[in-house]
Amino acid sequence: MEITQKFPGVYQIHDHLATENLTPTIKVYGEKLEELEGKEYRIWDPRRSKLAAAVLKGMTTFPFRIDSKVLYLGASAGTTPSHISDIIREGWVYCVEFSPRMMRSLLDVCQLRENMIPLLEDATKPRNYLPLLQKVDVLYSDVAQPKQSELFMNNMRLFSKSDGIGIIMIKARSIDVTQSPKKVFREEESKLKTGGFRVLEKINLEPYEKDHRALICEFAF
Repeated sequence: MEITQKFPGVYQIHDHLATENLTPTIKVYGEKLEELEGKEYRIWDPRRSKLAAAVLKGMTTFPFRIDSKVLYLGASAGTTPSHISDIIREGWVYCVEFSPRMMRSLLDVCQLRENMIPLLEDATKPRNYLPLLQKVDVLYSDVAQPKQSELFMNNMRLFSKSDGIGIIMIKARSIDVTQSPKKVFREEESKLKTGGFRVLEKINLEPYEKDHRALICEFAF
């Protein structure tokens, strides 16, 4: 079985993405485990993780490094954060989740992964968790609500390093079901540019996610 590296910490095993398991033998969401060359890898499902979908759809700006500090908004039960945890094994993932029900599942994951820090907080009120965080290298936002771009920008301004990278998963139907997704995407991109951000990449996530687009951003100085 062949394995190749796509990005630091991200591998391709035949047609599947994978990350090296930080907690060998332990699964997070029922994913398949593969043993290769004395290491264990977790198959990364693009239908369960928008970041994996973006990588498969041609993402080239991949800002995660082995010691990165990451703020993850909308961590849910921890599927994508756990793969980021594999990649940045010497760094930290601050996992913000608003739902107590999802937080219970997220806590189970974080208890086994020392580099994942769970925060039961509202991403629209970032000053509430300002005392709990360091400045981060990467801010990743996957929050389904009408003002998802605004909360993304507010968190970037508070928590991102000056050379930090932001990744936002735009969910068109959560913003306006009456408008075409293309129009929603254009309007959200315009908001980011007006707000002082430069869009480095835009990636449609179909067929893995319908009416979703990933935008990779940095501060525009």
